[in-house]
Amino acid sequence: MTAIRALATTDEAAWRRLWAAYIAFYNTELPQQVTDDLFERLLKGAPHFALVAERDGAVIGFVHALPHASTWSANGYLYLEDLFVDPAVRGAGAGRKLIEAVYDEADRLGLDRVYWHTNTNNKTARTLYDKLATLSDFVQYRRS
Repeated sequence: MTAIRALATTDEAAWRRLWAAYIAFYNTELPQQVTDDLFERLLKGAPHFALVAERDGAVIGFVHALPHASTWSANGYLYLEDLFVDPAVRGAGAGRKLIEAVYDEADRLGLDRVYWHTNTNNKTARTLYDKLATLSDFVQYRRS
């Protein structure tokens, strides 16, 4: 059975392994300092928070989310920024449980919306997302 809980200091090695796989999945690289700083921020729980999926004592996935104010809401939104489940255990419900735990946290905080982005070609994840949320028609623009 998969349990969802807050990220802990003792999860660092497992989190780093999954984080590296997540970054590789998106064909990108990050400076080591960004990863180091992120882990410390996630442990603090502010502004981001992190949850992990655990099965049989092993961390098999994570989600990072960021509550924030919104100009379109009196109560704010929650941005689900990163979600990853070890490919070896996908399809057993960990991703769904992580998203539902984020929904629970948004409800607890009284936030009006949970939202996230993914690549259009991320078909496996989008199959799950289509069951749990509504695809918006917004397009993202970036300045790097």
